[in-house]
Amino acid sequence: MTIKTYLVALFAGITINASAQSTASLSVASDSKLTISKHIYGQFAEHLGHGIYGGFWVDPSLPVAKQDRIRLDIVAALKEIKIPNLRWPGGCFADEYHWRDGIGAPAQRPRMVNTNWGGVTEDNSFGTHEFLKLCDLLGCEPYFAANVGSGTVEEMSKWIEYVNSNSTSTVVQMRKDNGHPDPYKVTFWGIGNESWGCGGNMTPEFYANEFKRYASFAKNYPGARLKKIASGPNSDDYNWTEVIMKNIPDYMMWGISMHYYTIPTGNWGKKGSATNFSESEYFNTMVNCLKMEEMVTKHSAIMDKYDPEKKVALVVDEWGVWTDVEPGTNPGFLYQQNSLRDALIAATTLNIFNNHCDRVRGAALAQTINVLQSLILTDKEKMLLTPTYHIFDMYKVHQDAQYLPIQLISPDYVVDGKKLPAINVSASRDASGKVHISLVNLDMHNDITISTALTGIQWKTVSGKVLTSANITDVNTFDQPNKLHLANFTGAKKDGANLVVVIPAKSVVTLELE
Repeated sequence: MTIKTYLVALFAGITINASAQSTASLSVASDSKLTISKHIYGQFAEHLGHGIYGGFWVDPSLPVAKQDRIRLDIVAALKEIKIPNLRWPGGCFADEYHWRDGIGAPAQRPRMVNTNWGGVTEDNSFGTHEFLKLCDLLGCEPYFAANVGSGTVEEMSKWIEYVNSNSTSTVVQMRKDNGHPDPYKVTFWGIGNESWGCGGNMTPEFYANEFKRYASFAKNYPGARLKKIASGPNSDDYNWTEVIMKNIPDYMMWGISMHYYTIPTGNWGKKGSATNFSESEYFNTMVNCLKMEEMVTKHSAIMDKYDPEKKVALVVDEWGVWTDVEPGTNPGFLYQQNSLRDALIAATTLNIFNNHCDRVRGAALAQTINVLQSLILTDKEKMLLTPTYHIFDMYKVHQDAQYLPIQLISPDYVVDGKKLPAINVSASRDASGKVHISLVNLDMHNDITISTALTGIQWKTVSGKVLTSANITDVNTFDQPNKLHLANFTGAKKDGANLVVVIPAKSVVTLELE
């Protein structure tokens, strides 16, 4: 690599793979005016498997602390990591959900078949009021996904009125009769979900027209100006983004969604095990994870063409690793274990979002409890925190913090003659002036020394937290719920004006400088 190549890359703010290096070089600057939105750290709870029922919403006889049927140990765990928003009721379920079925006396609510997820009976005992009570307990903003696929404009419009209006109307009186006199003032509304697939198998041209029709009747009420989010592309469908951005005026939508799942094998038919995989399979999984960088970059470039002022947010409201279900579990419930590999995926993805905070201003991990890349797993009264939960705990320091630009020269992690950057990183400064740097080492075998220059940043002390384990396949179980946990990190020191860090193999570290 020539000096000229190195300088050009630094100017562009990109990562360089320097396979001859045994160390990494990092520069952190302080001149950014961007903020890392807290909404990047959002979560997703769909009526799927034991995410809602048996997760948030439990049997009245279950011997755990609860309010009504909301499980309070889960609430406490999620409050600890400051989840900013919760997306509900789907997912594919959203486009078969009719909100009127989920209000009123629970015993009188109609039942339906959840045709998307396991063909189980949905009793609608967890509906609008229960969800909004959950969000109130969590201290987070609700994010509704409205039914465009099998619903109507009138149905969505009346749901917004039911939730947000304080005028005199039959629908508002229904809300009051159901126990909530004041409006909830919900601002995040998704207009459909995966409209290219389970939400209606639409073309982007057709959906753009549908969005404009639905959005026209999604009314603002006092204190609740809506943030309308269009159903955006599936992974690398750049044409979908092009059509949406071209045909929907920026004033009509707050954001456009994007969905991308890391499939270990890249094959939807046989995704790969959550717990039993080789180093080669691990490497390929991380290659697929890192594709998020390319997709966010390319979708953002298309959005820039039509929206150079970046008024419209890119909202990656479904992301995470998707593996084969755990043996012996219902294939329609999408229950999977959560290993150290998944923690590295979560941290790497959050670094990508942080570094694209000019356009990525919302996201939602799929999903919060017992489904896909969960934060929490439960088994009756038992509950455990997954490695992914601990990543969100480490990274909560970046919420609404000042983004700090970074330039990184990383060594390569090489497997079977293929290579990827071993290190990825993001950094921010919080309101109190503390600087936080989150580092990921994807290399399974080698500790890496990182020399960091901090331009315009004054600091005296460094502390940190680390998440790692003996094996990349290690998981927390109900018998060993704390096998993977956060530990104090002592591998960073001040060297003159620079910071020197020795980051362990297969680990995530967040440093605090003050």
